Amino acid sequence: MHLLQLLFRAGPAILLLVLCLQFRTNKAEEDTRKVLSMEVQMPRKTAPNEEISVTVKVQTELRECMVIQCSLLSRNPMEGPFNYVYTACLCDSNPRTFYWDFEVNKTMSIIALAHIIDKEDICPYKAVVPNGPKYFYTVKNITVS
Repeated sequence: MHLLQLLFRAGPAILLLVLCLQFRTNKAEEDTRKVLSMEVQMPRKTAPNEEISVTVKVQTELRECMVIQCSLLSRNPMEGPFNYVYTACLCDSNPRTFYWDFEVNKTMSIIALAHIIDKEDICPYKAVVPNGPKYFYTVKNITVS
């Protein structure tokens, strides 16, 4: 009989403990971090053969650093004496900004692509490759008139 009374007294305490753990678990599930976010700045319109500037800012909310390759792509060939691909270390405390300047001759769509890669000796510490998508992109249009 004494053992049965002890079980009934412990019941509310166990229920309260389970309830607190449930709230803590739900809060942890809501605390998701963005692997990568991109912001592209470029003009929407330009004149033929005018040089434009494209700026891509890439950042992460992960605590670990990762190696990314950032590039510009288009179906129309882009001309210019510049590198279309940058490789860099990306950390949460150090967002990266990449710049391209080139001439545009006709209306086109430009894709800014960031690819998370597994490469050593780019980051000062060991870089990670997070689970999930490895490619992130944004499409912008520029009209030549």
